[in-house]
Amino acid sequence: MGKQMTEMLKGTLEGIVLAILSLRSAYGYEITARLREMGFSGIAEGTVYALLVRVERRGLVDVEKHPSEKGPPRKVYSLNATGQEYLAEFWETWRFLTGRLEQLHEGGR
Repeated sequence: MGKQMTEMLKGTLEGIVLAILSLRSAYGYEITARLREMGFSGIAEGTVYALLVRVERRGLVDVEKHPSEKGPPRKVYSLNATGQEYLAEFWETWRFLTGRLEQLHEGGR
């Protein structure tokens, strides 16, 4: 993944992860695996786990601990109402930005 892609992802990864959680609850490794399936192969698990800690602290997700066959219980994240509102705002902002970028790409029309 190039430096430009990495920088752009820093600003959007939170919204991408929340969008994944809007489809179904998941734990950190599942989210990382889904990102990789989507082509975001350069994203480290540590990046996703740090992001999950931040969104949990901000009250955007609910967390349940589920027993694990190996090691400590897994934290399963689900998007709550506050997170859904935040995600809706993310998509609104995304549509605005992509619309303006497309205008620029087409010569300002």
